Amino acid sequence: MNSCIIPCVPEDPQGDNRWMSQHERHVSEAKEREPDVILIGDSIIQQLQLRPIWNDLFEPLHCLNFGIGGDLTQGVLWRIQNGILDNIKPKACVLHVGTNNFGNTPQEISEGILTIVNEIKSRLPDCYIILLDLLPRGAKPNQLRVRNSKVNEIIHERVKLIPRLEVITVNTGLLQSDDTLSAQDMLDYLHPTDSCYRKIFEPVHELLLHILGEAKDVDKEVVGTQ
Repeated sequence: MNSCIIPCVPEDPQGDNRWMSQHERHVSEAKEREPDVILIGDSIIQQLQLRPIWNDLFEPLHCLNFGIGGDLTQGVLWRIQNGILDNIKPKACVLHVGTNNFGNTPQEISEGILTIVNEIKSRLPDCYIILLDLLPRGAKPNQLRVRNSKVNEIIHERVKLIPRLEVITVNTGLLQSDDTLSAQDMLDYLHPTDSCYRKIFEPVHELLLHILGEAKDVDKEVVGTQ
């Protein structure tokens, strides 16, 4: 059985109920606000909200950030099935998850990501999904980096025929000529620095502007026919 596709609440080894507390806050935020854009995923998504680029580019787009550090595909799937999408109708969803699924194969992780995509589409059929590649990790080549690269290859092939979905390759230019990661891009060789967040998410912002612009045009056409 592939654990990546089985919705579940992660273990709480610290005993502070941190993951569930964050989930409950996200559900509450979804009830109180009407976002045009939602971002779902792990710490790569979560920490975006702490960077200058969030206030500069994303906050003006009426975004909600549903990132939780360390989350797995099965955790994201559980959160989607338990409230974070129940009270909102965003025009776009940015998704990044899978790098924390240690012990799973690229095929299993890919299936987990695709299961999340299908779940989002079943609940928000008009929502445009932007799927981010898994980032390279580790200062030097390693097995997790190879695994993430394979996940990206599988995902790119599997989503070709899915409508209203685009995969953005976010790792372009991050690896040096000797395949090392620079500390200027990822100080801990996992999480992007401020400047690296701009490299990764400025293209996402450009695509979101296009999507939201098209959505506004459709809304105007609908109003004009009434």
